[in-house]
Amino acid sequence: MPDREPSGWPWLRDRLVRLRQGSRGSIPEAAPAAVVQVAVVTDSAAALPADWIRALAADGRLTVVPMPVMVGAEIYGEGEDDIAETIAVALASGKPVKTSRPSPGQFEHAYREASERGFQSVVSIHISAGLSGTADAARLAAQRVGIPVEVLDSRTVGMAQGMGVQGAVVAAADGRSAAEVLAFAQDRLDRTKVYFYVPSLEQLRRGGRIGAAASLWGTMFSIKPILAVDDGRIIPLEKVRSAGKAIARLEEIVAADASTRPAGQARLAVHHFGNQAEAEDLARRLAVALPECPPAQISALPAVLAAHAGLGVLAVIVGEGSTPTAAKPDAFAGDVAGPAGGEARPGGAAAEATEAGD
Repeated sequence: MPDREPSGWPWLRDRLVRLRQGSRGSIPEAAPAAVVQVAVVTDSAAALPADWIRALAADGRLTVVPMPVMVGAEIYGEGEDDIAETIAVALASGKPVKTSRPSPGQFEHAYREASERGFQSVVSIHISAGLSGTADAARLAAQRVGIPVEVLDSRTVGMAQGMGVQGAVVAAADGRSAAEVLAFAQDRLDRTKVYFYVPSLEQLRRGGRIGAAASLWGTMFSIKPILAVDDGRIIPLEKVRSAGKAIARLEEIVAADASTRPAGQARLAVHHFGNQAEAEDLARRLAVALPECPPAQISALPAVLAAHAGLGVLAVIVGEGSTPTAAKPDAFAGDVAGPAGGEARPGGAAAEATEAGD
């Protein structure tokens, strides 16, 4: 476990606030905490807040490699195309939706760019290898470049992965070495849990994330499952008879987990797809149940996760420590900021996707 919190937190937080308020040109900025030597690379399954990405991407300290999503014959790039509505319509109509890992060439480009910008090394943090071949693609790319690259399998998805990435960025802003940045990210990842509810298991079955028998059983008996990501894979937690009871039970599970964390350390993120009002209601109830916990950050799942969780998913990430939080997806009030401009919002939870062509 890292011996201390990075001193880069205050500078990054103030930087993001300035950028969100449009005050960059009017208020002198404090100098960064240290010279940043380590660039951080991740994939779009990390569900990082949009303003986080914009604020940190300009000088290369953070790069998010998009994960492809295929709707029928069309291929979209996560973060490059606005595809949420397209995916929602496709899922509702039964049209095939698949995803794939990024190509090694995409990661190679990101690593070479980091080297050209003057970074000494890269820490590359990715969606669980139990759900995607993304980390393997990153490792292939790492062998082709001169800059040292540490590839970390997050063993998780969504904002749980994102919390590890955020920890890495902040540790890097503190001037720490690649080994220290990696350790700090791993510490953050080790403290996260992903819990989620899906109205139907069918999309997860189609994506190969659960067995056909489990999907049929859930459909025949109208079971509403509560699932989790454990050691990089999706596991069943409980089977509930109705949607209302399942969501109530999800709330209880999250509250129980968060209440065991050290005082003031629990952090929450709530993800949804096609059911924002339900997510907001869940976040409000969690705020009442956990008065000492900052308000949950609410966001839609990134497309690469929504494609397999399906419409109506509700996911809650429980993390710990100095990780950003927000009451609303457009009002990020976190601990971090970065060098270039933006707003903040996450996304992501359930499982990644069918590795088409993987």
